[in-house]
Parts: sequence; structure tokens; C-alpha cells
Amino acid sequence: PRQSKIQLILFPDHNDALYKCGEEVKMSVIALDCGMSLENITIRYEVSEDLMRPHKSGEMELKGNQGVIKVGTMKKPGFMRVKATVIQDGKKYSALCTVGFDTDKLTPTTTLPADFDQFWQQGVDEVAKVKLDPEMKLLPQRCTKEVDVYHISYGNIRNSRMYGVLTIPKGEGKYPAILRFPGAGVGAKGGDVAHSKEGVIILELGIHGIPVDLEGSIYADLSSGILANYPEDNLNDKYRYFYRRVYLGAVKGIDFLQSLPQCNGVIGTFGGSQGGALSIVTSRLDSRIRATVAYFPAICDVEGYIHGRAGGWPHMFKNTSNHTQEKIETARYYDVSNFARGLKAPVYYLYGYNDLTCAPTTTCATYNIIPAPKEVIIGENIGH
Repeated sequence: PRQSKIQLILFPDHNDALYKCGEEVKMSVIALDCGMSLENITIRYEVSEDLMRPHKSGEMELKGNQGVIKVGTMKKPGFMRVKATVIQDGKKYSALCTVGFDTDKLTPTTTLPADFDQFWQQGVDEVAKVKLDPEMKLLPQRCTKEVDVYHISYGNIRNSRMYGVLTIPKGEGKYPAILRFPGAGVGAKGGDVAHSKEGVIILELGIHGIPVDLEGSIYADLSSGILANYPEDNLNDKYRYFYRRVYLGAVKGIDFLQSLPQCNGVIGTFGGSQGGALSIVTSRLDSRIRATVAYFPAICDVEGYIHGRAGGWPHMFKNTSNHTQEKIETARYYDVSNFARGLKAPVYYLYGYNDLTCAPTTTCATYNIIPAPKEVIIGENIGH
């Protein structure tokens, strides 16, 4: 990340930022101005449990350019975050540092519905009956000497279509393939030429059932209009909720890739945030997926707020008006934590302690319950 003129640097008294429940945390703070010592200033700090409201705050005058904040402790597994702020020349500068308490014991709060597998098998059977009806349009202006680029679409449930950008190596032979999923939002897709030239077919999907090669202004209008709050559309009905078409359309993407003569049938999933969620979901729903990459996945343990701790993006249960039985029950069928419980293909995972979008309370808890072979990268200072 770019560095600002004024820097506050926070670091805990444990080098791994990990503590046992009940263990007191002390956090050092250093102030710099263009890398040089910024002395005898007053900082303000707040302490909170992950994304929850601050439960402690105060001011401190640094001695020289350093000080120590007595953060406190947690009595249950989770994450505690310190935010330090200083105002210089009328501008505000802030820094975050997050520590974990018995994070290996952290588990999701969501409940697995008794008919979870039955519900999704019914959906997989439904999308399997949909005619693939693939369409491919070469995009000459995006092709390179190593890779062909196509705008594609195929059939999905409810008479809808899934759209994406497909990149295929030009060399002779057959290649493994990756389903690459997008983060949240509405926008065009460019295709992954850089990785395709290494010898892999990549299908970068959109999720909204609209072409992904339109003018940018169209997506801006949709983002502020009909798709402004898409993650909560029909949340009160598990059969009509927005993500049902998306989850099943992702599974249909495996059929599309396997229909390509250049594909050797070895397929993995890849994505971050909303894309990380879809990577896990698709791997859980279809045994044809051979490997899963998910970084800071969204839609994990979304009902955490109902239980007094951080919930996952899109944070629908931060709004108490959504605390209805219908919406809570629907969310459980779509919660990535419940999909993670049944993963079988190997998983490569990443999450960050300073992630304010997909809270580490949710992403760590989800990782902990994955039964498949797994490997994790933890970024103690990584945000979203």
C-alpha cells in the first residue's frame, strides 16, 4: 500500500499476534513523519472485538515518538482490533492492528439445516437438466499471440444465462481449466490472459445474468439501480434468493468447460471475497472440482451479528430488521461456512486480520471447519 506522510505503526507484544483467552495484550505505537520521528503528539485509540462497536477508547501523549496501549483481553476465541488516530495539520491519519485469541478454536455460529444436502442436490439436478446452449464470440482485440479470448454465455435455471470471458492457450493439446469468480459489484470482465498463457484455460464468470463486455456506464446504472442491493434480494425465500441462480450457474460452468475440446477435464476454482465464497460453494456442490482457492471469502457465518460477534459480508444481519425467522433460515442454506463443512478437494486459503469487509472472525472460523486437505496464508496486517 502507499504510505502517507504521517504514519502510525502499531504492533503487539506477541510477535505472532496470537494470545490465549484471558491473556492481556499490550500494543506499542510509533509515530513517524516522512519516516522520521514525530514526537510528543497525542493519539486517540479505540478497541473493539473485530467489527463490533468499540468497548474501550482513550487518549495518550506519546513519550518521544512511542507509547504503549493496554488493550485488554478476550474471554472467548476471536479477534480484537485497535485503531489509533492522530490529527496533524488538519488531516486525520489512522492505523489498525488486530490480534487473535485462541483462533484455532473459533467455529461458526450458523446452524447447518437438516435438509441442506437434499436442498442443494435438488438444485444441482435441476440445473443439470438445463440445455447448455453455449455461445462463444471471439474478441480479436483482446487476443494475443499465446491466448485466444472469447465472450461466452450458457444456459442456466429460470431461463437465464451466465456470461463470462474465456481465455484459451493457442498451443496444441489439452489443458486444465479454472473457474474464476468475481468479487462483489457489477462490472465488465477482462479475462485472465496473463495466467492462461502459462497453459491453463480460464473462465472468468459474471454473476448477474448480463453480458460482461458492455459499456461501463451501463454497469454503473445497474449498480445504483436494480442491482444496488442484490445480495439481499428475496432473502426471505430460499428458493428465490438471489444467490441460488448464481450458485447453480457456477456448477453449470463446469459443464461448459468440459464441453471444450481443449479441456482435459481437470478443473479448479479460484476467487476472492464474493469470488472466494463461490469458489468454496462450487467445489462443495460438484465433485468434479479437483482443487479450490479461496481468499478472504465472503458470505461466511453471516448470522454472527445475531450472536453478538462479527458476521460476514454482505452484513445483512447487522440490520436488526432482517432478524426474521425466514431470512435467518434462508441464509443458512447459502452460508459458505455450511458449504465448507463438506469440502473434499484440497483447499488453498488466505485471510487477513485487518479485513473490515470479510471479518477474520468469519473467515478463520470457516477455515477451521474445513475437513479437506488445506493450507492457509494468514496476513496479520492485510486488509480487504
